[in-house]
Amino acid sequence: MSENKGIMLAKSVQKHAGRAKEKILQNLGKVDRTADEIFDDHLNNFNRQQASANRLQKEFNNYIRCVRAAQAASKTLMDSVCEIYEPQWSGYDALQAQTGASESLWADFAHKLGDQVLIPLNTYTGQFPEMKKKVEKRNRKLIDYDGQRHSFQNLQANANKRKDDVKLTKGREQLEEARRTYEILNTELHDELPALYDSRILFLVTNLQTLFATEQVFHNETAKIYSELEAIVDKLATESQRGSNTLRKQTSNPIKTSSPVQSPVNKLNNANINSNYQNQITTNGGSSLANSHANTADLPAGVLYRVKATYGYAKEDVDELSFEIGDLIRVIEYDDPEDQFFIANLQEEGWLMGQKEGTNEKGLFPANFTRPI
Repeated sequence: MSENKGIMLAKSVQKHAGRAKEKILQNLGKVDRTADEIFDDHLNNFNRQQASANRLQKEFNNYIRCVRAAQAASKTLMDSVCEIYEPQWSGYDALQAQTGASESLWADFAHKLGDQVLIPLNTYTGQFPEMKKKVEKRNRKLIDYDGQRHSFQNLQANANKRKDDVKLTKGREQLEEARRTYEILNTELHDELPALYDSRILFLVTNLQTLFATEQVFHNETAKIYSELEAIVDKLATESQRGSNTLRKQTSNPIKTSSPVQSPVNKLNNANINSNYQNQITTNGGSSLANSHANTADLPAGVLYRVKATYGYAKEDVDELSFEIGDLIRVIEYDDPEDQFFIANLQEEGWLMGQKEGTNEKGLFPANFTRPI
């Protein structure tokens, strides 16, 4: 077995040496080479195609790395936004939901880029190394064929003098074998190289359509999320500008827990204060809140003025009033005149007593969710 390996190694060395000698002679112009201009055109197209595909693969890999880095940066940014946005502020739950949706959107975007764009691109570029090996093998077989052709030409010249038919026959067989091996590979490549080159259009159309569609969906959905986030913050700003840095959740619970219904003793102690407040209602025609823009004409008895809901509100206690955007509410006096001092405190904190028009529903509601009409 070792002897066979030695023979095979010797033949391989001899073949490589023969190719090297043939290439040197061709480069020096001492011998001719078999030309195939059509194949050369196919090969030039192949080389350009491979270079372009490799660059696209390299740049897209870099792009996906940047997308994943941006994904991680977006998550940490949104985490910090959620942390700084206080739970008692209006829109807190909605903000949490939108930042969660943003994180899911980024994850889906990165996954689709990898699964539907990068993997097909890697498959496409994976064809080139194998094709290049086949081209290199064809080129080696062409050198072998040219070498056998030149060797046979020399053998013919010498055989005519020596009449050595045996060597001539053997040389002709070797030449035919070399030609057949080369032409098989050459014919296959004449079919495969143009087919591969033509496939670039369909691949690029499919791959780029997927890329651009994925980008479009991501950016459109991201825009919607940021629009919602902007609206949440705008609402927070509006509520703050309307006179209070106390917002819905801040004003609902602390106000009422800090102002319980007074005992008879307390009511007596505050009799003068209650009397002053009753005078204020009578004089101003309504609450101590600024309602100078409210129309108080032609109102039913007991109605101080009317307001329209600019935001929806869901009641958190049984004595509160729920309403939707656009609902009309009548601001009314509290049922029990003895509890007016309690209501005065609520009004100072931004709460009114009201009845939703067209219904029997009434209760306390935040004034900064409405505007006078």
